[in-house]
Amino acid sequence: MLRFLMLPALLLMSCNPKAQNSSAKEDKLKIQFSLPKKLKEVSGITLSKDKKTIWVIEDRGNKNAIYGLSDQGDMQAKIPVENAENTDWEDIISDAQGNIYIGDFGNNDNDRQDLAILKTDLKDSRQTVTKVVQTTKFHYQGQTEFPPKKSNLLYDCEAFVEMDGHFYLFTKNRSKGFDGTFLIFKVPNKEGNFEAKLVGKLKLQGGYNDAAITSATINSTKDKIVLLTHKNIHVLTGFTADNFNSAKIQKTPLNHNSQKEAVVFLDDKTLIIADEKGKDEGGNVYTFSL
Repeated sequence: MLRFLMLPALLLMSCNPKAQNSSAKEDKLKIQFSLPKKLKEVSGITLSKDKKTIWVIEDRGNKNAIYGLSDQGDMQAKIPVENAENTDWEDIISDAQGNIYIGDFGNNDNDRQDLAILKTDLKDSRQTVTKVVQTTKFHYQGQTEFPPKKSNLLYDCEAFVEMDGHFYLFTKNRSKGFDGTFLIFKVPNKEGNFEAKLVGKLKLQGGYNDAAITSATINSTKDKIVLLTHKNIHVLTGFTADNFNSAKIQKTPLNHNSQKEAVVFLDDKTLIIADEKGKDEGGNVYTFSL
């Protein structure tokens, strides 16, 4: 298993990123390692079923490959997805059985009509290639214009989870006059072409870096979903399979502002978070204690 929590406490404290806001409370966001230099635009992160490998992907403009890392950040594998293009891969997740899915649904301009979730046959880092064994194509319920008006750019997506045979997608608001609103859609985890059903419309507090969603993860008991933004995590509870409108949202500042794009539960009390490499910061993998 990954040994993040076994690292010496002194080392973790010395690697702590600087807080953006002064606080008497110790930061809980801790750098574990820097990503390999080749991985500058990590957009999603998940774990193998045995938790021995960290799987990451990069987004548009990068290779159609899944990368396997050790818990020290060493590159263990670069595994091409032989029958898929990286149109705009924005998140990677695994289900309870260990199946790995790629969200090819990045849609900055809200004009794509080829959105898909790709199920792969990836099992371990010894594979030299992987392939897509199921393609779930979808379009959003309620979207009739490609793109919509600038005041209604609600159909980009960088975050999803799998729960009880369905995918749940959390959109990224790119509207003029950003107000933190996002949509939640439900899609069956099956081969085919589906209408993504709207099951919630919620709002996060703050500006774009506080409230524009970049990744999501769900805990093992399927009753807590974490949404990541550049500056915060937002924990959703109290939702049902077909209704997120009554969900409670708890905002927790990370006290650190960077282009955070990827999150996964290490265990039900600990998150792994990754950010893109910027000019003077980022390109790291962190842990965060809930």
